[in-house]
Amino acid sequence: MLPVTMRAVRGCTMSSSRWLVVTRSPGGGRVCGGGGGGGCCCCCGGQWDAAKDWAAAVHPGSNWSPIVTNPDQPPEAADVVVVGGGVIGWSTAYWLKKKERLRDGVKVVVVEKDPTYSRASTVLSAGGIRQQFSLLENIELSLASADFMRNINFNHSGYLFLANENVAHIMEENHSTQRSVGAQVSLLSPTQLKEKFPWINTEGVALASYGLENEGWFDPWTLLNAFRKKAMSMGVIQSIGEVNGFDCSVNKMETVDGETVSIKRIKRVHIQIPNSLEYQPVECAVVVNATGAHSAKLLGMMGIGTGPKNTLSGFSIPVEPRKRYIYVVHCPDGPGLDCPFLVDYSGIYFRREGLGGNYIAGTSPEEDAEPDVSNLDVDHEFFGEKIWPSLAHRIPAFESLKVTSAWAGYYDYNTFDQNAILGLHPLAQNMYFATGFSGHGLQHSPAIGRAVAELILESRFQTLDLSSLSFERILTEEPMMERNI
Repeated sequence: MLPVTMRAVRGCTMSSSRWLVVTRSPGGGRVCGGGGGGGCCCCCGGQWDAAKDWAAAVHPGSNWSPIVTNPDQPPEAADVVVVGGGVIGWSTAYWLKKKERLRDGVKVVVVEKDPTYSRASTVLSAGGIRQQFSLLENIELSLASADFMRNINFNHSGYLFLANENVAHIMEENHSTQRSVGAQVSLLSPTQLKEKFPWINTEGVALASYGLENEGWFDPWTLLNAFRKKAMSMGVIQSIGEVNGFDCSVNKMETVDGETVSIKRIKRVHIQIPNSLEYQPVECAVVVNATGAHSAKLLGMMGIGTGPKNTLSGFSIPVEPRKRYIYVVHCPDGPGLDCPFLVDYSGIYFRREGLGGNYIAGTSPEEDAEPDVSNLDVDHEFFGEKIWPSLAHRIPAFESLKVTSAWAGYYDYNTFDQNAILGLHPLAQNMYFATGFSGHGLQHSPAIGRAVAELILESRFQTLDLSSLSFERILTEEPMMERNI
């Protein structure tokens, strides 16, 4: 059953029940016919173009046409299909066009199933950016991304991390690493902390780390739309639909352990058209998996990772959705314009949200108390039980606050080491991954998109060496633990 678009045209009236019927076949070609048993009324021979010319004459200055097609319909072929229209996907698409050697040399399609972005991790995040990580790769990604975002509406209020005696030595080690690559971060004693931010209760604080530049927060929606609009202006095709399968070629190989595994290469991507039984196969050379929390599901459509556990044929990707809550609170006597993005050693965080005494706050649950990920419902009791006590202890003004709203979003949580996974999967020859960021994908998206584009176009990282974030560390079971998640 093909989706049908009908419009009355000259010579076809409602009274005679004669209509121009335009559909698109699964192969991408148009199929047309005249309704009312009269056959094709105006689209055979040269009359298809004549109908459009007639519309232009009847409606001068208008782009109306009796022949209606879906503007977001995918093409029959592309060089690169990016699955996932969040900020990582659109950043990758932008950089592919930015770095192409010839104008229109790389045909890129971005597939997104939800044009409203109502459940997208990008727009449901807290929007923070910081250099205060422990791994060089993460610090360099933040520095590069902050430099890129100088023209975005960026609040440079900094991050403020608090440490107790048990973890103060880790903060000092992290500070040394951060400064070694150019991050402007300052350590503060409890006395200095109180002098700078008198609204903080410094009880239990042994050391604080404060970002002096290129740290703060921004509007995620602004960054996403900036990448999307610029990429589309450069020729990237946006396709609204959902990938529901692949056509793959298969090669068999035998490992040194005698295990036979299938190495697959994607030939075509199947894109399900919204509100239709129709799908469009798109022939392509490369697929980018930018589906975030659902990366493993997309890989599973290739039949990869279904073998026995602890075998290469059973190797998938250690990324799963984890639900996180963000609460909006109002406190008229709370911290003012000097308020940074504060992260307490208890795990709670908060930052100012606009003006007028509004803030957002949150924390991650214990590992054994992860909430249900089948929906994005908010547990309102979680705030009172897990966040408010620590928040009010650290900021006495928050003893009297009111929760005004809340939302939930997904982390693309890397269960292996909570760090990004970039590059090719060993069993999928042409599916590139950019996933597993575990909460810091948005802030790293400008640099990540550039890195993935370099891998695709040049077969190696050029600007930043991110080779340590490949699948190899997972295969060899050598985690890169970030101590400042």
